Amino acid sequence: MTQKPTPPATNSHAEDSPPDVQFLFQQVQNIRDLGGKITLDGRRIQSGRLLRSANPGLATPTDIAQLQRFNLDVVIDFRSAGEKQIAESPFADMFNWVADPILVGNLGKSSVLSALRNGTPDDSRAFMLGFYRDFPIQYQAQYRRFLQLAEQNHNILYHCTAGKDRTGFASLLLLSALGLDRSDIVSDYLESNHASATGNRQLEEQVNKFGMSVEVMAPLMLVEPAYLDAAQQVIDTEYGGMQHYLEATLGIDVALIRRNYLETVTAL
Repeated sequence: MTQKPTPPATNSHAEDSPPDVQFLFQQVQNIRDLGGKITLDGRRIQSGRLLRSANPGLATPTDIAQLQRFNLDVVIDFRSAGEKQIAESPFADMFNWVADPILVGNLGKSSVLSALRNGTPDDSRAFMLGFYRDFPIQYQAQYRRFLQLAEQNHNILYHCTAGKDRTGFASLLLLSALGLDRSDIVSDYLESNHASATGNRQLEEQVNKFGMSVEVMAPLMLVEPAYLDAAQQVIDTEYGGMQHYLEATLGIDVALIRRNYLETVTAL
């Protein structure tokens, strides 16, 4: 994991954080604050401390200024080196941007183009299901390090390229650790389809331009409950359920994470 020196955690909330942060940004897509969600025991995730997004590396100066309001201690990047661009250096200069890649070799450009030309929608969906089944098995080290940052009470932004798959599984683990109901976790996951709609339309135009199938591409662009279910089923069958996976397999102190980020809901 490539890391710059980490500043001390501020543990402060974003000042005046709006309820829906996506409208703050010009070039940071699929971004949302996990704050405000209510847990099964009636507590609430603190606002402005845990953010997820698509790649923030091409953020405009205005975007960067907005992100600085969140007093981020660390930005976790699950992308591989091949997904990055030189133009991202201004963002890298402004944040403690930590690379901890989850390598997805078969999502390279040549493989995707070949799949679009020769595959079917069912092939694409089967690929995504297999991809999600790998998350809890193949990438335990990366997700352990991610959750350890939450144990350390940091203000965190975490992302991949589209902010939906690698980031989506990270959210499943984090929100499960915080004690959210499964249906609320899935609702947050599915929000990527809405938040990425503009980018997906642009991608569809490019696919059409090259004479390839949008129908074959759709399962790769969108998220479906079945994808997250595939990862959860592996956790249930191979690791004895989410609680055991978090605490015994990853070695995470769930109670500590809850103390760090949950607050009591004050009755009016």
